Amino acid sequence: MSTEVRTPITQAMQEGALTRQELKALMARSDGPALVRVFGFALLLAATTGLVYLAYDSWLIWPAMFVHGVVIVHLFSLQHECVHYTVFKTRKLNDIFGNICGYAIILPFQQFRYEHCNHHTYTQLKGQDPELIELPISVWKYLWYISSVPYWRNKFSQILRNGAGRLNDEDRTFLTKYEAPIIIREARLMLAFYALIAVVSVATGWTALLWYWLIPLFLGEPVMRAIRLTEHVGRPNVDDMKENTRTSLVSGPMRFLCWNMNYHAEHHYAASVPFHALPKLHEKLRGYVYVEERGYLGAHVDIISQLIGRKPRSDGGAKKA
Repeated sequence: MSTEVRTPITQAMQEGALTRQELKALMARSDGPALVRVFGFALLLAATTGLVYLAYDSWLIWPAMFVHGVVIVHLFSLQHECVHYTVFKTRKLNDIFGNICGYAIILPFQQFRYEHCNHHTYTQLKGQDPELIELPISVWKYLWYISSVPYWRNKFSQILRNGAGRLNDEDRTFLTKYEAPIIIREARLMLAFYALIAVVSVATGWTALLWYWLIPLFLGEPVMRAIRLTEHVGRPNVDDMKENTRTSLVSGPMRFLCWNMNYHAEHHYAASVPFHALPKLHEKLRGYVYVEERGYLGAHVDIISQLIGRKPRSDGGAKKA
């Protein structure tokens, strides 16, 4: 495998997937589409909040909180786009909404931004991609990941570690001495925010945040873990954008929820293309990127087939019990 890093845009240009003029047009940014999407998303959040309210005194509150949680965890999709500064033309709006989403889903915005930059540079390269999710060694490990327990364990330890002013070896792979203090300050502010909420809730006996925010967030996170698996897991650990990333064709409502991030291979080819232009980029790259026609379910069928030995493992390893 070549050690030379090929960025998505340079690879696309060199291999003739699209021209510079076409890419420039697709990269045009605007506040309008994002503000419309945010408004629609806010209405959806209000509707699912209403479901929880209506079901408050019955067992139906649990399925209602799950549905509400699925919407909440998709704030990650908006935050992800804000990390790339492509959602809004007005740069400050990306920071504002990115941080709001970060506090809502317990994911520090700047930490994610620096980490995600390396993910795009070293996609699927072991030891270099800080967001690499390795193909599980068994179905049980696959289910364990989807449970989101490992995710929350790692996320909480990361925030607590950074809040204490410490970085681990992985942090140092994508943080410079100038960025480290930003991450530490961000973690401390986030911890202070949650501590304040806890103190106020306990002091006043106010439990609404548990039922309308935290419990739904934890109930919905497994859905986001399952979606995140479809992006790269089961694809080869190589630097070729045609091979290492999967686009999944999904329904319109799901595209709305995920801000078109189901077009993940296209996003990796040209991360500067805003979410609303990804369907057009998909058409430009039709037949060129890896596409899972069966959607997220098909991606999981592919992954499980590798885990149980019906297909060769993308990482070259053998099936394990």
